[in-house]
Amino acid sequence: MNGARPTLYLVDASLYVFRAWHSMPDEWHDADGWPLNAVHGFARFVLELLERERPQHIVVAFDEALDSCFRNELYPAYKANREPAPEELKRQFAHCKAVCAALGLATLAHPEYEADDLIGSALHSMRGQGFRGVIVSADKDLSQLLGEHDEQFDFGKGLRWGMAGVKARHGVDAHQIADYLALAGDAIDNIPGVTGIGSKTAAVLLAHFGNLDAMLDRVEEIPYLRIRGAAQLAVKLRAQREQALLYRRLSTIALDAPLGEAVSFARRTTDAAIVTALCDNLRFGPLTRRRFQAAAGLAVALSSSPS
Repeated sequence: MNGARPTLYLVDASLYVFRAWHSMPDEWHDADGWPLNAVHGFARFVLELLERERPQHIVVAFDEALDSCFRNELYPAYKANREPAPEELKRQFAHCKAVCAALGLATLAHPEYEADDLIGSALHSMRGQGFRGVIVSADKDLSQLLGEHDEQFDFGKGLRWGMAGVKARHGVDAHQIADYLALAGDAIDNIPGVTGIGSKTAAVLLAHFGNLDAMLDRVEEIPYLRIRGAAQLAVKLRAQREQALLYRRLSTIALDAPLGEAVSFARRTTDAAIVTALCDNLRFGPLTRRRFQAAAGLAVALSSSPS
């Protein structure tokens, strides 16, 4: 079914940078003594992805809108529960972008849009050219983007699912994810949800009404549903109608984020000198250098000085 469609891989970079930061030992440092553990782990992830999947079209989205996202203007408490990244990690994001560039991969970042929005906008744009998407991330929020031909790929666990597999994982359909998060809340993003509505109740309500708009329009039906405390749920939804609509705006991934110059996200050719300099700067060892060379499609032997 998907064989006839070209595939665009969309990578949620920050997820894998943070995982590497927390899992990789502090064994590598740059010339100024700053740690390189996150970039080493991220580079290994990217190399493995390229070796396994051999994508022809791929984009890697980074988060730069840590406190300047348009959602912060709508709701200042958005993600306010998160500690800022330490300087030792923030410095490594630039190295991670350099890794992608040296491998010929397009990257996206924007001060007002999150990586999710950049992924959604890139996928939306490329669908018009007949592409299907493979979203490389375990983040449930991104499941709302899945269309008929798309997949989400939890690379760490080796799990893939399409639009039809979202309900088994999250209890609601792909197109209901934003409504679900608006009702049940999302502790990770500091979105409280509607008081008294948890994940199970949100799923039951959406199964009955289909979406948040229908639920709010037909709120008088809720007391007659077979849900514990149904009458009080109706009262809370009436009282928190505007909050629920706001929370849905926060949970909805933008499809119109600026993507810069029109690009196809096709892999680009790379320069051997840039790759060699990057490997030297990041203290990559012989094995990683050889993998990097192969992934970059270079025929020239790279220096294999020890890390």
